Amino acid sequence: MNRALAIEFSRVTEAAALAGFAWLGRGNKNAADDAAVQAMRLMLNQVEMSGKVVIGEGEIDDAPMLYIGEKLGTGKGAEVSIAVDPIDGTRMTAMGQSNAISVLAAGGKDTFLRAPDMYMEKLVVGPEAKDMIDLNLPLEQNLRRVASKMGKLLSQLTVITLDKPRHTDVIRKMQDLGVKVMAIPDGDVAASILCCLPDGGADMLYGIGGAPEGVVAAAAIRALGGEMQARLLPRHLVKGNSSENQVIAADEIRRCKEVNIEVNTVLKLEDLVRDDNLVFSATGITNGDLLKGIHRRGNLATTETLLIRGRSRTIRRIQSVHYLDRKDTALYRLIGA
Repeated sequence: MNRALAIEFSRVTEAAALAGFAWLGRGNKNAADDAAVQAMRLMLNQVEMSGKVVIGEGEIDDAPMLYIGEKLGTGKGAEVSIAVDPIDGTRMTAMGQSNAISVLAAGGKDTFLRAPDMYMEKLVVGPEAKDMIDLNLPLEQNLRRVASKMGKLLSQLTVITLDKPRHTDVIRKMQDLGVKVMAIPDGDVAASILCCLPDGGADMLYGIGGAPEGVVAAAAIRALGGEMQARLLPRHLVKGNSSENQVIAADEIRRCKEVNIEVNTVLKLEDLVRDDNLVFSATGITNGDLLKGIHRRGNLATTETLLIRGRSRTIRRIQSVHYLDRKDTALYRLIGA
């Protein structure tokens, strides 16, 4: 994961963000996601590497999404495992809301957990609270341990979670304890990273979201010195015991067994991301707490990208200006120029 590859991956998330931005506020999250996927695939196939998607949005039958097992790149150069989320916050993009980003993590052949696209319970803290979390313990005990380690009262603790019906009781219980809860509509990748930044404004993330987003976030968390624990949850444990959910859950459990992963078992950060030989890139689509969104005027667009190299612990914020006047290119058509 050298500097040249890192810069290439920043170009990938920039392109995906620009393509998704073309659908900003249009109410069609699938179209936004599809445009970002196409842009990401287009750019990744230009990178000199033997790339393979290990965390994506589905299996091969779900194409045109970037599917698990898909091979990308020129086929020359280093073997690279890729974890992607072309848009973390498709609904936010479609509705013109804040904190939507395009994100990618890349590492060596066996860097990332190869989990199916399913639900994942997540608990994240920054470096100040490292070694104080345990998903096997009740949430209240984790809150008290983290607050104690950080020298805070529970009333001074800030926790981010997703504003979903499955979290209604959890949010109420945390608020009853005096904890400040930031309930966001979507986008737990950016939220996880905020927990690890000194000026991020959050002490912990807790909630149930997607496994792909969890593994992508884990790459940045490891590079930033934070800590994360997670647990893969079959659908019926999250959405209820309907016959449809039980069928989906059975398939999820089968797929986990195929890659020797146990569901409903705590996974530590080193299980999610096995070494520091990684690159994490995220580009803002809409303005948010982590990144500025795209600003476009005519054929001129600006982007902000967070680029992290794990081995060197280098964190860069890249401000880019894009002249979108190449009408003959496929990327130009995707970004709606």
